[in-house]
Amino acid sequence: PVQVGVRVGLRRAAKEIAQAVDADLNWMDKKSRSTREMNDPACRPAIAEPAEHMEQYDTVFVGFPIWWAVEPRVVDTFLESCDFSGKTLIPFATSGGSGISRAEKSLQEHCPKGNWKRGRLVNSGAADWARSVLGR
Repeated sequence: PVQVGVRVGLRRAAKEIAQAVDADLNWMDKKSRSTREMNDPACRPAIAEPAEHMEQYDTVFVGFPIWWAVEPRVVDTFLESCDFSGKTLIPFATSGGSGISRAEKSLQEHCPKGNWKRGRLVNSGAADWARSVLGR
């Protein structure tokens, strides 16, 4: 009974927040922003704060939630807006059911100049994984 009450309260709070900020609450809704973006391969949402001074980094971890088995379109915006030539790129993602392999292929297609390393789903254990990738 307590768990159900928490879910009901959470659902109500999520609906209030979504209405207040004009956000999508149901990603399965064909009219939701996320569905419209993912159905348009050319969609490149703007980045609120573009990355600065990327030239100073040799290794970049690229993190995102898996949407429709790949990265959200805003990640493509990021990858296409910077010069990653000679940089090591390491993807990581969270997912409720998809693997990362299709996203890895898509990332490489959007940013072929980067030196892509194998990625990982990090629904847990992210810190230990990142240290192991860097040999720390």
